[in-house]
Amino acid sequence: MTDLVYFLISGVLVLSILYGIFLMSKVKTAKIGNIISATAMLFAIAATLIHYDIFVKDDGTAAIAAIIIITVTLLLSLIIGLILAKKVKMIQMPETVALFNGLGGAASAIVGGSAVGQYIFKSAEVIKENMFQITTGGLALAIGLITLVGSAIAAMKLAKMINQRTVSFKFQQILNVTLITLIVLSIILLNVRHGLNGLNLALYLIIMIASSIFGWSFSIRVGGADMPITISLLNSLSGVAGAISGMAIGNVLLVAVGGIVGASGLVLTQIMCKAMNRSLFDILLGKTSKNSNLKQEEVTQKEKDDREQLDYLTVINKAKNVIIVPGYGMAVAQAQHVVKQLEVKLESKGIKVKFAIHPVAGRMPGHMNVLLAEANVDYEKLCEMKNINPEFKTTDLTIVIGANDVINPAANTAKSTPIYGMPILNVFESKYIIIMNYDDKPGYSGVNNPIYTKVNGVALLFGNALDTVKELINKI
Repeated sequence: MTDLVYFLISGVLVLSILYGIFLMSKVKTAKIGNIISATAMLFAIAATLIHYDIFVKDDGTAAIAAIIIITVTLLLSLIIGLILAKKVKMIQMPETVALFNGLGGAASAIVGGSAVGQYIFKSAEVIKENMFQITTGGLALAIGLITLVGSAIAAMKLAKMINQRTVSFKFQQILNVTLITLIVLSIILLNVRHGLNGLNLALYLIIMIASSIFGWSFSIRVGGADMPITISLLNSLSGVAGAISGMAIGNVLLVAVGGIVGASGLVLTQIMCKAMNRSLFDILLGKTSKNSNLKQEEVTQKEKDDREQLDYLTVINKAKNVIIVPGYGMAVAQAQHVVKQLEVKLESKGIKVKFAIHPVAGRMPGHMNVLLAEANVDYEKLCEMKNINPEFKTTDLTIVIGANDVINPAANTAKSTPIYGMPILNVFESKYIIIMNYDDKPGYSGVNNPIYTKVNGVALLFGNALDTVKELINKI
């Protein structure tokens, strides 16, 4: 295959991937968009293998060993993918996405590391002639390892294999800056014509070790509302690593596809940072997540009075408009289908139902949208925070199902907490509220919710959301 033909095919495949991503932005067309993008990637792999004559030996005969290895690899990958698609539950999707981000980073690190590794023991003249490849390969190695380790930590946090809370330590920010400086200096020194192969090997190892430690330090302190933003950022980094590794090996298709993933992930990250009142730079340096302290008690404990239990059935029977606020608790209980039944039940009584979706509800971007779409909730009823917030004051009833941090008014006042400054759904402005959470303990951020101590107008129906929603449906 000539370069011209390969470039033309690459252009068509890149456009196909872009179109697939466009379709994935809408629930109704997301499935076909995913299929189009995945198919384009398969053809991209095939075109690349053919273009670089991977299946042909230098003498023109078939490279049987290469054909067998690649075929077996693709078949094994297909089988693993099908098993994951069958076995992974929707509730496990956040950690699965984080894991896939990490695998993308690992692939880029291998490509970048190989590009750099072949020059470690070369002469100064050879290094001078290949400075671009060494630099881009080093960057791909570093960013790939940061993505791999960071994604692994995020996945383990989400899977509850390690502490889910914010983990910080003294001089953490100084450590992060030092590690980044080490990585950059090591990549620069790899291009210096010193002729010391031992030093090149040491610099190569420093890049690997420093990048891995930074990935750990970056993700270990993530907690609360920063987790969806972090997953989105890691997704972007996996694309950036792929694009840079493409530069290192001179593959324009890899550069283009990696750039698409990196750019789309970064745009999503910036949108979420804006929605969460976060600075991307602060997240990179670990400045946003803080451990809450006793100052929040001033906000959350002053209304521990006797509460008048709300006659919520009477409120429901009189209601004309209801807002449902889903959260991570709904995902944990896999209650999205009974929530759909609740919607149908309310609408059968002539009640207009809307769903209030917080941009970081759950553990990944779009988590609630995916779950509710799976339950066939009309996408038009899913309202963004900025559009639904003015309606909480006038709605007849708000039903909270498994949401805590995203409705916590302490975000407006408790400066000592990790959610301070985070825009929330203004559920606290509702006249009547039904909260269907597992218990009255704080959410993922560890910050107590003052709504639980509201004297009037609140009904607390604690328990597994799958059970409590079913009970509510039966009582209506």
